[in-house]
Amino acid sequence: MGVFDIIGPVMIGPSSSHTAGAARLGKMAGTILGEVPVKAVITLYGSFAQTYKGHGTDKALVAGLMGFAADDERIKDALSLAEKSGLEVVFKSSQGDYHPNTAEFELSGVSGKKARVRGASLGGGSIRITSIDGYEVEFAGEYYTLITIHQDKPGVIANITQILAQQNVNIAFMRVSRKQKGAQALMILETDQPIALRAINAMNELSGIQSALVVQPI
Repeated sequence: MGVFDIIGPVMIGPSSSHTAGAARLGKMAGTILGEVPVKAVITLYGSFAQTYKGHGTDKALVAGLMGFAADDERIKDALSLAEKSGLEVVFKSSQGDYHPNTAEFELSGVSGKKARVRGASLGGGSIRITSIDGYEVEFAGEYYTLITIHQDKPGVIANITQILAQQNVNIAFMRVSRKQKGAQALMILETDQPIALRAINAMNELSGIQSALVVQPI
């Protein structure tokens, strides 16, 4: 166990799970959307649903969507800042068999792009993303993370990994999720090194790739 695990992250309080982790969840969801969000419907589960106003979880989630870090002093004013910036936010509470500190984001961006992201705050500022657009995933935002939506057919993943090998990028973890054989699939690929923009551009030109984006460690 390291010092960070003992004393927790540098953050705006009162809680590492309800504020620091919530801010990181929001930031990750916004990054996955890939553009400035203009509307966010945020559904809260478990402890988040019961205490989000008292612990400032609502402010932290919205602050993260706007790109604020967990120690940003603007978190306390996030709701009013979101309104001024044109970001419409709706909070809902629900029940589900999820981690007690779970939030699901239904996001719309400036171009009309949409994303649905679910994740949990695990304590100490740590998070885990568990679903993207209905695909079950699992990653924590601690590595450079490549997210691809591609056709589920032979050779597509091999072409992606070949591009990474050419860039001397080492794969740490990889997981592929699909809803139906031969249809669309989503891949989460975490790497030890940054993935250059030219590599992402090359992936997006591959046959069978709908989209490829990189999420930086947060």
